[in-house]
Amino acid sequence: MFGRRTSLHYPHRHRMRTILPSDLLDRIQQHGRQWQLVIEDSFETETSVISFVSRDERALVLKTVKTPGDEWNAGQVLAAFGGKGVVRVGEYTGGAMLLERLQPGTSLSEIDDDREATAILAGVMKQMSPREPPHGSPTVADWGKGFERYLDRGDEPISRNLVALAQHVFGNLCASQTNARLLHGDLHHYNVLLDENRGWVAIDPKGVLGEAEYEIGAALRNPVERPEEFLSRAVIERRLEQFVDLLNLDYQRTVAWAFAQAVLSAIWNLEDGQRVSATDSALQLAEIIRPMVRP
Repeated sequence: MFGRRTSLHYPHRHRMRTILPSDLLDRIQQHGRQWQLVIEDSFETETSVISFVSRDERALVLKTVKTPGDEWNAGQVLAAFGGKGVVRVGEYTGGAMLLERLQPGTSLSEIDDDREATAILAGVMKQMSPREPPHGSPTVADWGKGFERYLDRGDEPISRNLVALAQHVFGNLCASQTNARLLHGDLHHYNVLLDENRGWVAIDPKGVLGEAEYEIGAALRNPVERPEEFLSRAVIERRLEQFVDLLNLDYQRTVAWAFAQAVLSAIWNLEDGQRVSATDSALQLAEIIRPMVRP
């Protein structure tokens, strides 16, 4: 829905199940002991358990990822950014990381002024200056294999012509990109939170190697709960102009990435078991952007 795979932001809490799977509970308790944490409260997202913890009277967050996947090595990705534009990470290992606690933790999705929200997103992106990426980080070309998987399956809800075009655009962009570096990979309104001391910072990176223009796609598909706000060509063009001007990006490449990513996002939703139809907001966005993409 949002990026490579959906990751809910902290304010969307679910009550902790009465009994967690024993292996997951064991992992949380093990990290608590290993990192000398006092666990105060926990809640689940679709992909992880978030625990509010403390150590030496300092408020922290323990994030434990449920199963291996896109977020498993998020601690390494955060460490590569060194706290620049992202939540700071302390100890981490595969599937778990100890994070600074952001207060009040307000989501950028709660900002009603879209111009302001877009400027904040661009500001966060501008701060994110990574060091060397973690070994084995996926590339955008790796993520683009979703097009082939979809086309190999036969009849599906998404137009095969649209998917084939998006695959062609995506492939050309992968082959011609320059200055590829570590990107967040899922940077949108729900993955940017407010801290009273640090300002707005990003959370929940996926970590992917690509050019800066790729990073804009997820933001254009959000806030996903208010598609009426971004499914307007005038809004899309204004957002693109803001991002391009503030970040010194190539306009046409940004547009093309956003188109192809929107289709790929719908494919990922299908792979995650979600229902997708022609009214899917990502597909609607792709159709609006499509005429803006140079052949």
